[in-house]
Amino acid sequence: MPRRVPHLCALRHIPVGLRAHTLRPVLETPTLPGAECLTLSRTRGPDRPLLNLTVGGLLHRTASRFPDRDAVVSCHQGQRLTWAELSEQADRVARGLWALGIRRGDRVGLWSTNCLEWVMMHMGTARAGAALVNVNPAYRSHELQYTLTRSRIKALFLWSRDKRADYGEILCRACYNLTLELRHTVFFDSPEWLALLEAPGQLPDCVDSQDVANIQYTSGTTGLPKGVMLTHHNIVNNGLFLAQGFHYTERDRVCVPVPLFHCYGCVIGTMSALNTGAALIFPNWTFDPRATLQAVHAERCTSLYGVPAMYVAELALPDFTEFNLTSLRTGMMSGAPCPIELMKRVLHDMHIPELVIAYGQTESSPVVTMSDADDSIEIRVNTVGRAMPQTEIRIASTSDNTTVRVGQQGEVCARGYVVMKGYDAEPDATKLAIDPDGWLHTGDLGVMHPDGCIHLTGRSRDIIIRGGENIYPREIEEFLYTHPKVSEVQVVGIPSERLGEIVVAWVRLAPNQTATQEEIRTFCRDQIAYFKIPEHIRFVTEFPATLSGKIQKYKMREFEIEARGLHDIAAARTA
Repeated sequence: MPRRVPHLCALRHIPVGLRAHTLRPVLETPTLPGAECLTLSRTRGPDRPLLNLTVGGLLHRTASRFPDRDAVVSCHQGQRLTWAELSEQADRVARGLWALGIRRGDRVGLWSTNCLEWVMMHMGTARAGAALVNVNPAYRSHELQYTLTRSRIKALFLWSRDKRADYGEILCRACYNLTLELRHTVFFDSPEWLALLEAPGQLPDCVDSQDVANIQYTSGTTGLPKGVMLTHHNIVNNGLFLAQGFHYTERDRVCVPVPLFHCYGCVIGTMSALNTGAALIFPNWTFDPRATLQAVHAERCTSLYGVPAMYVAELALPDFTEFNLTSLRTGMMSGAPCPIELMKRVLHDMHIPELVIAYGQTESSPVVTMSDADDSIEIRVNTVGRAMPQTEIRIASTSDNTTVRVGQQGEVCARGYVVMKGYDAEPDATKLAIDPDGWLHTGDLGVMHPDGCIHLTGRSRDIIIRGGENIYPREIEEFLYTHPKVSEVQVVGIPSERLGEIVVAWVRLAPNQTATQEEIRTFCRDQIAYFKIPEHIRFVTEFPATLSGKIQKYKMREFEIEARGLHDIAAARTA
């Protein structure tokens, strides 16, 4: 990318104990030619020094400051490393990669669920100057083949198998009859991994903060996944400002039940801890509500991460009250709308008074806005907070890309150090995402409030057009959350021969509740416009989702098209 925020004060460090409310931005009030002075939906987070450090350099600094404090605790593996030990293991991985022929700029794949080895590889690949390619553990042969081909990785690290899959067999099928750049496959549960850690390689002379450190593939909820290239500069500094927002110090212990292959785990989790010396606590290979609460209980965690569905599962455990969660202070809920009743329960029943909400996407490293622990529950539920430090946010008109007035809906755009380097080997897609002025167009619709808080209203591409009326699914979802029997809801549009599209709602009821379609529709009548009332309501116990908790609405649409025999109508509409 041609546009980058200049490096500032390479080694200056802002105390992470700064109160989050000091990060609140000031709205710009530009004067428009020939018009009165109007407040536009454009804001910038506070100016704070950016670190000019690589991931490896930051690890070295943290290990020097807190050598004997816990860095990583893997509860399910019964293993832990101090910061000094993690730094040593990262160097061993880096030397082993050198011995395999991996050099600065090469790609190294990591196909694994959460474990100690994941963090060793993350840190070691960064020390080696290579780019770590996160491979979703849920991938099977077709998806893995796509990633291996697109990413051009030279080495892949993985486990042979687990309870969910035989990864070695999947890899064989994915590689069959293909010419790939993949030269080395290293299984963590094999002698080759131990040999790599003992290899007499060397560390590279120079790794630059603007080098690509991480390539993460978008989850594929729409279209084909694209490789998002994130630099050391992107993720080191996002971790720094997140740590400040959480008020982390080396005494914090962060429970990370979210997947490490996703930016939630490997940036919001790992990089915020790396900036402060806080400990990372992994409860299990994949999310398990009981293992998560047990980890909080046993390791006296002070922070907890999760998407709303994870918190719901934890609160629903029959023995929930048996876990001591009083050590918790802060945490994050992100990835989906948070109902106000769920927020209240997390604040009080889980003892997380400083729970915050954040917003972003992989392309923005990932967090661009974050709420404040001092904000009211209403602000934390109804908005995604304000612009992070060194980050600009504006709401742009979807018709002409001009900045709209405060209170008007438009596309959320972000600019600053957070913007990705681009999509790997996809310059045209990069140009569509990042405009000539350096603004990342998120594809999310939102409204900016006078105080700078952002309220998300939906995805621009998720608009349902019913008989000429534009309908935003998020609006209907938020309304249906007010029904006392509704625990979770997702709304999609499906093809209609008469109206173009109609509204369908998938509803998961609260425990021990029953309801009918007509009951839900009656609740809607006279409260929302007739054209927003769901034509069909399907009661479900779960939603199709990625491992990171992102609801895959396209799978819901596909299911409804199949179940209702709408293939011909769907084909006609897209012809």
